[in-house]
Amino acid sequence: MNALELISNSSLKENAPVIEIGDTVKVHVKIKESEDKSRIQIFEGTVIAKKHGGISETFTVRRVAHGCGIERVFPLHSPAVDKVELVRHGKVRRAKLYYLRDRVGKAAKVKEKLV
Repeated sequence: MNALELISNSSLKENAPVIEIGDTVKVHVKIKESEDKSRIQIFEGTVIAKKHGGISETFTVRRVAHGCGIERVFPLHSPAVDKVELVRHGKVRRAKLYYLRDRVGKAAKVKEKLV
């Protein structure tokens, strides 16, 4: 078990971003187009969930594009995730914001946390 912990600790990102539930983030993801070509795609949305911990930590980002809700789950320590940019902090009182799936328009907004 100790060897597994050593391997997982060595593959953790040192500069892992500190994101909370309700934050609006820009996730820069590396997309491999062909064998030698890759580009960075930005996915901006609200963090509605965080799961697990350590090497297997994931976070779910939701956004509405053209009236259709899109959710993507990103592993925090994945090499495909280039960086996570914090746009604004959200003021929430829940650990999971799954109720935003049923809301439309301004009702689906998260208030901004004033520091």
